Amino acid sequence: MSIDRDTVLKVANLARIRLADDRVEPMTKELSSILDWIEQLQEVEVDGVEAMASTVEVSLPMRDDVLAEDQTGGGRPEEVVANAPKTEDHFFVVPKVVE
Repeated sequence: MSIDRDTVLKVANLARIRLADDRVEPMTKELSSILDWIEQLQEVEVDGVEAMASTVEVSLPMRDDVLAEDQTGGGRPEEVVANAPKTEDHFFVVPKVVE
């Protein structure tokens, strides 16, 4: 499939891309080669090949949300903020970023 100059200019306009006159011809060739490559992909035989992704809803197994004794920081706020440059009541103090 080949693309002409008018199609390239129309696509550039729709995409809100300013395309210099000296870039229209190379872009025409490039887009035509991309479409040729897509046509080549459509020739590939895919019968019997399973899809790698599925639209079928699958639910993941859930686990209980429990705090393990060996989890870092659980019940030890002093250790969590120990290396922070500034803290207040076991919270990190950071500069205000929103006025």
